[in-house]
Amino acid sequence: MSVQSLLQALSFPYHEPRHGFWGEKTSTLNFCEEDYVMSYYCAEVCNTLTNALFVWLGYKGIRGCIEYSHPPIFLVTFAGYIVVGLGSTFFHASLKYPMQLVDELAMIYTTCFMCFSTFTYARSARFSACLGVGLVSLAWFITARYYRTKDPQFHQDAYAVLTATVVFSNVWIMERVLRPALKKREESRRGARSPKVPTTNEMITQMWVMVATGLSVFLGGYLIWNLDNMYCNAIRKWRRQIGLPWAIVLEGHAWWHLMTGVGAYFYIIWRIWIHRCLDGDEDKFQLDWPSILSMPEVVRIDDTPDKKQQ
Repeated sequence: MSVQSLLQALSFPYHEPRHGFWGEKTSTLNFCEEDYVMSYYCAEVCNTLTNALFVWLGYKGIRGCIEYSHPPIFLVTFAGYIVVGLGSTFFHASLKYPMQLVDELAMIYTTCFMCFSTFTYARSARFSACLGVGLVSLAWFITARYYRTKDPQFHQDAYAVLTATVVFSNVWIMERVLRPALKKREESRRGARSPKVPTTNEMITQMWVMVATGLSVFLGGYLIWNLDNMYCNAIRKWRRQIGLPWAIVLEGHAWWHLMTGVGAYFYIIWRIWIHRCLDGDEDKFQLDWPSILSMPEVVRIDDTPDKKQQ
């Protein structure tokens, strides 16, 4: 028996699209995953379940913030990250407009938290307060305009601009502020009896690998989602030909959830690591990232697996 025949023998068909438990959809967006074809109680099963990644990584991030006493703004950011996942879960399960707003606006607010953490470092309380008011005003403006226009392109553009601002600002900080500071401290440690600390080039290179990995995964998810939208009719036909459960690998928006969830987690951890290094704590903390397939975390050096085995 061929592999194709075996897969067909172990597959079962989709249900036809139908009205489901949550009634008529009120959301302004719908995706290539057909409605209620897997479950009467969940409109888009794959798009719903993949949000579990946000809850898991958000919990992992909050636990790390508490355990290692990272600045509170990052705990708040991870809480917002979880709200994005929960909002998306209820949105895709029900296709109701209020849940769509929770999902999409939480993305804006969480990115505003990242803006705050980026631009208030080592700044005065007055500056931080003014920036906080400015970001709240910006978030209110985006919320009001999006609620009035219901234009998804406006939301996507606003999110893209905020995210790009955070990413490019941290790249600038990493190279123009952090690298010279690390280099200066590295030179001052020469000849001193201090714990083994990676060189400046090793730390910055590791950060660049992290940035490239997170950005590639994030943009890869965006590309898959766009292809899912462009070729939706053909992809739906292929899914029905393949059958369940194998056809779920063709759910492009579900891949967007998984890949943007990973990408967003990477850049929050990246900012935490930059913050710790700017504080001069690279001799107390390190980026625990044993392989490119694992989720990174900023931990105390004494808490890394290598130290625990010694």
